[in-house]
Amino acid sequence: MPRLHQWAATQPNKLAIQMADGPALSYEELDARANRVANWLLSLGLPEGASVALLLENRLETFELWWGARRAGVYYVPVSTHLKPAEVAYLLRDSGASVLVTSDCLAEVAQGVLALLEDGEVRHRYAMGGELAGFARYEPAIAAASASADLPPRSQGREFMYSSGTTGFPKGIKRALAPYARRMDLPELERQLRTMFQLDAETVYISPSPLYHATGRFVIRVIETGGTAVILPKFDAEGALAAMARYRVTHGHWVPTMFIRMLALDPQVRASYDLSCVRVALHATAPCPPKVKQAMIDWWGPVINEYYGGSENVGVTYINGPDWLRHPGSVGVPITGEVHITSEDDPERELPPGEIGLIYFSGGVGFEYHRDATKTRGAFNGRGWGTYGDLGHVDGDGFLFISDRRTDLVISGGVNIYPQEVENALLDHEAVADAAVIGVPHAEFGQEVKAVVQLKPHCAASPQLAGELVEWCRGRLSRIKSPRTVDFVAEVPRSDNGKLLRRVLRDRYAQQAAVATAA
Repeated sequence: MPRLHQWAATQPNKLAIQMADGPALSYEELDARANRVANWLLSLGLPEGASVALLLENRLETFELWWGARRAGVYYVPVSTHLKPAEVAYLLRDSGASVLVTSDCLAEVAQGVLALLEDGEVRHRYAMGGELAGFARYEPAIAAASASADLPPRSQGREFMYSSGTTGFPKGIKRALAPYARRMDLPELERQLRTMFQLDAETVYISPSPLYHATGRFVIRVIETGGTAVILPKFDAEGALAAMARYRVTHGHWVPTMFIRMLALDPQVRASYDLSCVRVALHATAPCPPKVKQAMIDWWGPVINEYYGGSENVGVTYINGPDWLRHPGSVGVPITGEVHITSEDDPERELPPGEIGLIYFSGGVGFEYHRDATKTRGAFNGRGWGTYGDLGHVDGDGFLFISDRRTDLVISGGVNIYPQEVENALLDHEAVADAAVIGVPHAEFGQEVKAVVQLKPHCAASPQLAGELVEWCRGRLSRIKSPRTVDFVAEVPRSDNGKLLRRVLRDRYAQQAAVATAA
């Protein structure tokens, strides 16, 4: 597959990156700026395999940093802009970041992170935009760097992603670097993308999500195929439609919450945008209600495709629109690895079609969690099959259906939320004896965070205390992680060995929702 510098030579003036609000980079410009970033990183003395953390909103400079890091043979670590300073500081330490690049738009978080770092941690700190105390200016540093493509031979750098789980902080997935000419997993990724996206040099891809999400990586594949990527600074339902119509978007990657918001627009507004250009609309990251998906197919046509997988890449399934209409609710058939449904009690005993069990894949791309051998072992069974921790079944035709997404994980608007992290925040409150956090249905976001709290003796439940606990969490966690509602119970359900029984709570609220719907 041709790379950026090759496309820059053959189509220098073609747009590589187009911000939906105006700024853009041609292939030639992106190539030159990537060289400047690579030379700048090398001038900082970074060894091969060092980590560069990027705490940035969606902006044009992100892409020169991605490609510059790749050329310098270092990892780039995308950091969510919704994290609190303590959460960002954790990721910086865990990834061993030597460089932090941020912007003046995130000054409050960046300054908070700075206050938490010890002397010698993250030695190089840069901010783009205006002045930011404690940070050097990014723009002058890049302007002063060489644009020479004569770089020392190094392995190709790559992303260092953090994956969601059910306990504690996120865990990093740090794959080994490989020589630039042969990334170890590139053939597999290319095959996946050919199947799911059918990318080519005529592709115009819209990226509506934050670029720190794993889905941001699709932009790299678009550029490697010679296409153009259109970036939304921030998702807005009508703004997305306007950008698609204006730039004649052919491909896009979405989450179900975006579908719901676009469907909620006035029908006349939706009809005013010509979307006949769309060839593939891929979605993943959270369960999509069948009614929502059917409505999108009715609107855009059978171009709504879905995949099931994760940053670990132990396996991937895929389903296109026509197949979904024949198997509604399915997430498809494997395009990487082979699906196995096993008993929850015995992860090596396979179950027949129709029976619900743990979803495993054999033959996927191997991985390790960064500095967490125990969690890595937990992702594989005795046969070496890998799992994302979800439950599901296959039908008689081999199509996979998900029953429960990572049983404890809450997925709200495509964002993964760790229950234990929220519970830990609640347990720091003087009135809380025990707490459990689950996801309950939400019409727009798929799920919302519900906190179930057991109070200490002599503390009385009240709406005021519930509101206080919500605000308590918002002061310690990002807003989307914090509970929207708090319920009080006499006792949080736990097993004899002290294990929190979240499924009991989920079932209880599901029954309540069913009764309310029936009424």
